[in-house]
Amino acid sequence: MNVLVATLGILLALLIVGIAFYLLTPRRYQSSDSVANSYDDWTNDGILEFYWGEHIHLGHYGSPSRKKDFLQAKSDFVHEMVLWGGLDKLSAGTTVLDVGCGIGGSSRILARDCGFAVTGITISPQQVKRAQELTPPGVNAHFQVDDALALSFPDASFDVVWSIEVGPHIADKAQFAKELLRVLKPGGILVIADWNQRDDRSKTLNWWERPVMRQLLDQWSHPAFSSIEGFSEQLEATGLVAGQVATADWTQETLPAWLDSIWQGLVRPGGLLKFGFVGFIKSLREVPTFLLMRLAFGAGLCRFGMFRAVRAASPGVSAQNMASEQNNDNLVRS
Repeated sequence: MNVLVATLGILLALLIVGIAFYLLTPRRYQSSDSVANSYDDWTNDGILEFYWGEHIHLGHYGSPSRKKDFLQAKSDFVHEMVLWGGLDKLSAGTTVLDVGCGIGGSSRILARDCGFAVTGITISPQQVKRAQELTPPGVNAHFQVDDALALSFPDASFDVVWSIEVGPHIADKAQFAKELLRVLKPGGILVIADWNQRDDRSKTLNWWERPVMRQLLDQWSHPAFSSIEGFSEQLEATGLVAGQVATADWTQETLPAWLDSIWQGLVRPGGLLKFGFVGFIKSLREVPTFLLMRLAFGAGLCRFGMFRAVRAASPGVSAQNMASEQNNDNLVRS
C-alpha cells in the first residue's frame, strides 16, 4: 500500500512538473524563424523521431477506424493520400515538391514506392540534415532549406506539389496558396493534408473553444489555422486553379493518432533510458497539447482537411478548357 501511494505521489509530482513546464514555456509564433528554431530543437534532441518515426504527421486508421501500429498508420497515410490525390495514375519520374518535408519520411515513400523524383523542402536546416542522413543511396529524394512563402523554384517547375500539416505554421495563407500553385506545371496536381479550424464565419468560437484554440496556436508555433472552406477559397482566388478545389474531411480517419501518440510514451519506456529525466519531462510537456488536439478534433472545433487542385494553363482558364487539356496530359496514363 505504501509503495502504491508513493508511486502515485511520484506520478502526480511529475504531472505537475510537466504541466508547469507546458504553461511556462509556450512556443508562440514570432516569425518563420520561430518555426525553424522549434523544428531544429525537436530534430536535434531526437525525441520526436524516436516516438513518431520518420513521419512527423498523423496516421490513417481507416473509416471506420481500426486499431493499427502507430508507425504503420503514418506510412498508410501517405499511401492513402497518394490514392485520394490520384497520384497513383502518374508515371515514374513524375517530379514532386514536398513542401514541409520534415525529416523526409513521406518524400522517401513517394520516391521509393511510386518512382517519383522528389524534392523536399523545409525551413529547418536540422531537418534537412537529418533527412539527408536517413535517405539511402538510390532513393530519388533530395532535400533543401526553403521558405514556403518564397519558394526558390521557377514558375511551373513540378508535376505535383504535395504538403502535409504545414498550413498552421504559415502566417500568410493567401501567399502560401499562390506559391504552391505558382511552381506547379499547367495540368499538374496539388494535394494537401492539413489541420484546420471549423469555419468560424458560420459558427463563431464559444467560451471554451477560444482558450483551447489559443493553446493550440501558442504551444506549437502556429500563427493561425485556416478552415477547409477558407483555404479552398484562397486557392481558387489565385486564379491558377482549373475548376474547383476538391476537399475531404479525414478527421475520423486520423483521430486515433492523438491518444496513440501519448500511448507511445507508455509502451516504449526505452525513451526514458535514451533521453533521461530531462527528455522525459520534455515529452511529458507535450501531453496537454495532444489532449487538447484530441478534444478539438473530437468536438468539431478542428477538422482534418484534404485538398486537391489542378493547375490551370493560365490565370482564369475555364474548367472546360482545362479538362480538354488534361485529356492530352502525358503525365496521366490512360
